[in-house]
Amino acid sequence: MGSPAPPVPMDRVTEALFRVRGQDPQDLEALVGRILGYIQFVLPDPPVSRHATLRACLPNDDVDRVSALPYALLRDIVSRLPDKDAARTAVLATRWRELWRRAPLVLVDSHFLTPAAASGGQVARAEARRVTAAVSRVLATHPGPIRCAHLTCSYMDEFPSLLARWLQTLAVKGVQDLVLVNRPFPLALDLPVALFGMPALTRLYLGFFKFPDTAALPRTVSFPNLRELGLCTVVIFGPDMDFVLARSPALEILCIQANLFTKRLRIVSRSLRCVQIIAATDLDILVAYAPHLERLIIWSVLANKSSNMRIKIAPAPALSILGYLEPEFHTLEIGNTVIKAETRASPTTTVPTVKILGLKVRFGISNDVKLLPAFLRCFPAVERLHIEVRSKKTAEPTGKLNLEFWKEAGAIECVQSHIKLMIFHNFHGDQSELSFLKYILENAPMLTKLVIVYPKRTFTSVTEANSKLEPLFAAKWASTCCSLLLTEGAYAEGKEPPELQNFKRGSNFSLRDPFAFIARA
Repeated sequence: MGSPAPPVPMDRVTEALFRVRGQDPQDLEALVGRILGYIQFVLPDPPVSRHATLRACLPNDDVDRVSALPYALLRDIVSRLPDKDAARTAVLATRWRELWRRAPLVLVDSHFLTPAAASGGQVARAEARRVTAAVSRVLATHPGPIRCAHLTCSYMDEFPSLLARWLQTLAVKGVQDLVLVNRPFPLALDLPVALFGMPALTRLYLGFFKFPDTAALPRTVSFPNLRELGLCTVVIFGPDMDFVLARSPALEILCIQANLFTKRLRIVSRSLRCVQIIAATDLDILVAYAPHLERLIIWSVLANKSSNMRIKIAPAPALSILGYLEPEFHTLEIGNTVIKAETRASPTTTVPTVKILGLKVRFGISNDVKLLPAFLRCFPAVERLHIEVRSKKTAEPTGKLNLEFWKEAGAIECVQSHIKLMIFHNFHGDQSELSFLKYILENAPMLTKLVIVYPKRTFTSVTEANSKLEPLFAAKWASTCCSLLLTEGAYAEGKEPPELQNFKRGSNFSLRDPFAFIARA
């Protein structure tokens, strides 16, 4: 992803935490650097921006028409301004004097940064201390309620007691939307249990903290109104994650970025509709009981050659979007059956509700390709199929995995009866890719559009790219109304910018297909 991020030196506490788990901190410093490089892109945007512009047609008189607006409307206007601008409205007129204190507060600490600090990725500790002091003053001065607090600029290891006071103040003043990120070490910095005293919370994103131990908490503790939860490089263990899901009866969206210490995510929730994961590291995902889960999205994994992550799907009657599954790293389990190359479709090995499926496949590796038919059989009603070609890391031959392999693979219901759209990313024109594409075209009568995207600079010209598709036009297409679009992507393979990985598309329920995104050259 772009230029590599520099290693981030760890503190001794975090080093010890990694060593206890059998991991070398030096090997992980670069990994954490990568995570830091794109955490800013996975956090939700603040509801106000100091870069917004205001345009108006001014009348030819000096009448103050804005101050004459209804008081409730003025409060709403002030609550949508950046912090410093909102406070400054007190000098505009007598009627504005108390508006800021009476309007719901939107507190974004990055608005207190100097322009030079705001334009860079890192914040110096001296600058961060100045911002921390400004946040404390605002929290002490404003009586509430607090609509949103977006706090990402403080090195909280310097102010552990202050963090507890912040959370207590936010709880008392009814914060509804909280983004709280530490910079960035120690990872083992404990979040105060005051976090659990915020009944008004509807959205919570945490970054670079250690989640509190929930074993001793009262059974009455809960997040009764929490709808969206994001955990970005948060140290949280299985029992604590189970506790949060069980105590969040309204939770619909769960987002996890870089589960450095969470090894198992067991999804038991009556309310969850969407689970998204970015930079999964050796994470087993078990969908045990989630009657309303519609989307299970694994945007990316950070794994080594020995990584093996289990994706187990028990009955999930609402699951319609699933991906990206990677045969290289993922062991798929439907019910109690582990899906292998020889697994045949049956009522106990299929998820008939999935309509949109994403797969990342190394077409140059025979083991990946052999699993592909079995994976497709598990989802017989797929209408939109997204395939991303992963580069092979070895010279392992594909053997006879050509068109004959696909003919011998047997019937695949979603191909023969349902697939209408397929987007094929990272096309290189290899024989194994062409064999698969040819099989789809010859066996998918419902297919109306095939989009093939090749990485930037893969081919020397459009003519060369088009020539790679000649074998496809020699095939007898099953569909009489299928169009084929070949396009060059905006980025070279492996050079995609980090902002392409974010939670916004997946959790936007108005967006039918979050995978249908093509960055064109």
